[in-house]
Amino acid sequence: MIYGAHLPLIGPPTDLGAYARQAAALGYDVLCANDHLLFRQPWLDGPTALASVIEASGAMTLATTVALPVIRGPVQTAKLLGALDLLSGGRLIAGVGPGSSRDDYAAVAIPFEERWPRFDAAVGELRSLLGELEPRPVGAPLWVASWGSDAGMRRVARLGDGWLASGYNTTPEAFAQARTAVPDLPNAIATMWLYVTESRAQAERRLEALAALLGRPVDALRGLPIGSAEHCAERIAAFAQAGAERIFVWPLADELDQLERFREAVGT
Repeated sequence: MIYGAHLPLIGPPTDLGAYARQAAALGYDVLCANDHLLFRQPWLDGPTALASVIEASGAMTLATTVALPVIRGPVQTAKLLGALDLLSGGRLIAGVGPGSSRDDYAAVAIPFEERWPRFDAAVGELRSLLGELEPRPVGAPLWVASWGSDAGMRRVARLGDGWLASGYNTTPEAFAQARTAVPDLPNAIATMWLYVTESRAQAERRLEALAALLGRPVDALRGLPIGSAEHCAERIAAFAQAGAERIFVWPLADELDQLERFREAVGT
């Protein structure tokens, strides 16, 4: 299993350089950043945050999880992905998706209902642009995000160099079923919210806070690695058995401590 760490973009800004250096020192292989314009809480710009830690990330792979070419525009997205890849020496996985936030679409005056055909067109434009940009990116394979629907997985198979699943929008069983549509593509599960604690009360508080953040019922999130080390290890092992090759965790709080606790207690 390859482990990655999401940059903590929500709420008051943290020391992203320290976070990146900690992740690298603990053996995480991927550093990634999500992308929103608007959210229920303040959200630091993801691509900018990822660019700011290129040096601190050492030799880690960088990933956008995911960049939003419909929202940002294909040309602007190609430029930012190309720059991230070049400045990192070819270490970028260019994860892309349509995005699921109506607020993001409203902010740029694009109808939310048009996101799928616009995304299909945008990916085609991105491929052309990334092949024509000067200076030209080193690599930047395009991985396409999908929660695992039949239509989504057909899109991944048609457009993607890899598949990005969502940790809080799938289960090991659903992941294994969706993976049958793209058995030969590399995969990763992004946005795997994490909090390792032996306190049931603390785990419950973290789940309740996450549920409020995402607008989801608490019970819909209990499959995440939030709880005891044993529970977290069981959840990660279930996804590994389902065929997950990479898991990108996102600590809910106490980020540096949680990165270490996960590696020591779960991700060994």
